[in-house]
Amino acid sequence: MSERLYRSYSEPKRTEISWEERWRGADRGLINCWEIGRELRIKKPDLAKLAEAGELPKLGWKGGIDPKTMIKERIGTLHYLAQWQGLRGEDLNIDLAEEPILVCTRTGAQVTFTGDIEKYRDA
Repeated sequence: MSERLYRSYSEPKRTEISWEERWRGADRGLINCWEIGRELRIKKPDLAKLAEAGELPKLGWKGGIDPKTMIKERIGTLHYLAQWQGLRGEDLNIDLAEEPILVCTRTGAQVTFTGDIEKYRDA
């Protein structure tokens, strides 16, 4: 069963929202991560260009790929995926019941994104 979290890029950033609602609300902090990605897009356009090209750069959550490592498979968080979508200028569009897989265009590494902390705790 789909549990899609969607927010249009054209929607303004939320204001007047408590820390509790921002991080512990029904969206599990994913909207906030996406909004941070949107801010990064403005502050770091070079980083945004990497993401737009399909790279998975290091961000504040597990899921980014360090080009110096030889890791070809890894686990990432849905928080990374949300921030990456914002960085790319995309709508937030995540199905919480799925574990999407992306391949970094720079390194060829495959990242499986999950909301299951047990899967990424030691990743």
